[in-house]
Amino acid sequence: QGEPIRVLVTGAAGQIAYSLLYSIAKGDVFGKEQPLVLVLLDITPMMTVLEGVVMELQDCALPLLREVVPTDKEEVAFKDLDIAILVGSMPRREGMERKDLLKANVKIFKSQGAALDKYAKKTVKVVVVGNPANTNCLIASKSAPSIPKENFSCLTRLDHNRAKSQIALKLGVTANDVKNVIIWGNHSSTQYPDVNHAKVNVKGKEVGVYEAIKDDSWLKGDFILTVQQRGAAVIKARKLSSAMSAAKAICDHVRDIWFGTPAGEFVSMGVISDGNSYGVPEDLLYSFPVVIKDKTWKFVEGLPINDFSREKMDLTAKELAEEKETAVEFLSSA
Repeated sequence: QGEPIRVLVTGAAGQIAYSLLYSIAKGDVFGKEQPLVLVLLDITPMMTVLEGVVMELQDCALPLLREVVPTDKEEVAFKDLDIAILVGSMPRREGMERKDLLKANVKIFKSQGAALDKYAKKTVKVVVVGNPANTNCLIASKSAPSIPKENFSCLTRLDHNRAKSQIALKLGVTANDVKNVIIWGNHSSTQYPDVNHAKVNVKGKEVGVYEAIKDDSWLKGDFILTVQQRGAAVIKARKLSSAMSAAKAICDHVRDIWFGTPAGEFVSMGVISDGNSYGVPEDLLYSFPVVIKDKTWKFVEGLPINDFSREKMDLTAKELAEEKETAVEFLSSA
């Protein structure tokens, strides 16, 4: 076993982290051979709760976990990081305008971006989970000018997994039989789950999803709505957010960054739009289909885009451009 890697999880006393930390610490993400130091950041009032989480991690008696560092200080949390998973953000409270939410989060992610810039390794991979994830990620990246923009990504893997699963359920196959669904755009209800390029394995034969399902109105209607609204549906039923599935999606996302994507498959990730060939404006943090190799992602190029898709892709880009504009205004005053 080599040197331990330093992994930061923010919002570490929260619900998603509680589902996530065990998977990371037991080797599901970075492999069964990779020792690690877990750095756990949360706000000062949560430090007692965090102590409890630390005790539980110790009590799991996990061989790969070399050290757990709980802290409320950015200079401790961001030091020499290999990977930062930014889960903590200001959640939307009842009666809160999206603008207020953005303002509060710009402050958090400006500060964390600056801390990454100052203390973390320049090779650090940063994954933003806290919502509004795309814009928070853009702000963090802009606040860390010495770290390559490509090292920042935000989580749309949960939406990607939701889309895969809906197709699998409809066809009575496993989620592993479905590949190459795409989430375009924002991790919000304007996102566009696209299955025009997705394939499904039915009785040993790989076919296109449209061909397999033979129900275009479902694919263009209820399917898209279900994926777009799934987070809200979970909250309505469970009275809590989708922490288990979010944690699983974070593991998938980070593992793919670390080990690469399987041959012939691509995944969805919010990444910087610079240099894309799909007509998405530059300087947005937008979810695209990507392949990953040697810890570096590349856009999947050359997918034909029909008019239905074009309209949906432009709509979510427009929302992201507006969010960015508001956030950048706040950034100058934050």
